Amino acid sequence: MKVVLRSVLLLPKQPFLRSATVSVLGSSPVCKPEFPRSAASTSTVSGSKVKVSEIEQTQLGFLNSSKINLPLRLKASRDGVGLVQETIQTKENTPMSINKPDDSFREMRNRFLRFKKEKYLVNLECYKELAQAQAPKFLVISCADSRVCPSYILGFQPGEAFIIRNVANFVPPFENGPCETNAALEFSVNDLQVENILVTGHSCCGGIRALMSMDDEEKSSSFIKNWIKVGKAAKSTTKATASNLSFDQQCKHCEKESINNSLMNLLTYPWVKERVAKGLLSLHGGYYDFVDCTYEKWTLDYLKNIQKQETGGYAIKNREFWS
Repeated sequence: MKVVLRSVLLLPKQPFLRSATVSVLGSSPVCKPEFPRSAASTSTVSGSKVKVSEIEQTQLGFLNSSKINLPLRLKASRDGVGLVQETIQTKENTPMSINKPDDSFREMRNRFLRFKKEKYLVNLECYKELAQAQAPKFLVISCADSRVCPSYILGFQPGEAFIIRNVANFVPPFENGPCETNAALEFSVNDLQVENILVTGHSCCGGIRALMSMDDEEKSSSFIKNWIKVGKAAKSTTKATASNLSFDQQCKHCEKESINNSLMNLLTYPWVKERVAKGLLSLHGGYYDFVDCTYEKWTLDYLKNIQKQETGGYAIKNREFWS
């Protein structure tokens, strides 16, 4: 049991002596005074200066003596110095200490060790090959939303998909200049030479909802607001074709429209358009509805899309609905 004594031992009214922690281990108490340990530190008591180090040595010499087996007795003086004793809770009742591991990371550790045992070691040769190089066939551009992890939903295994995640799964047009998304796009297309790009959106997207709620002329220093302006064209199309729908329905419409807008933006990158034209790269859209767990997939029809570019439209093919 630990007892915290918040009184001054032997010397009343000393401001520099804060507390002393006494732990009874067997029959020998151990005292750990909490005051400055600098030998140069001094304090004035009744007009005279007392060195802190001398007091510390005196108290430790008294309390650490192996001959002391009597209960610790302290007397408060009549000058108003009271004795306050607090009994620290037992270990079972002690609140979480600073050193207690976070439960989330404990679970994360368990998951990692389970992965290592059940997947990594079982497929060791595969992971050794991946350690040397990667050759994914897919580039997946997905939302950063925690509910829509593409590897978890679509079952991608390590090495199968190069994944970019950002707010609202946007692809900015080439003329917008460099950013983290198109840097990863450039690497995956030119260096990894992926064969498919899948832009996948999802239901109840907060980024799309913010886009639909934002004033188009609003000027802001917000990173989020400036980023979601990338989807401005999808918002305009939604307002033009679905203005009779409720706001929630307009948002859902825009969630899908923004995917096609990102597919069209992909074609503004010369090295993407070149590989698509040669048949070396295909562009796909996907929409995950986590409310009823369905997935809709389609492919951009590049040849027909060329004819529609002048009118601002797009052509899609191979639409599938997975439920």
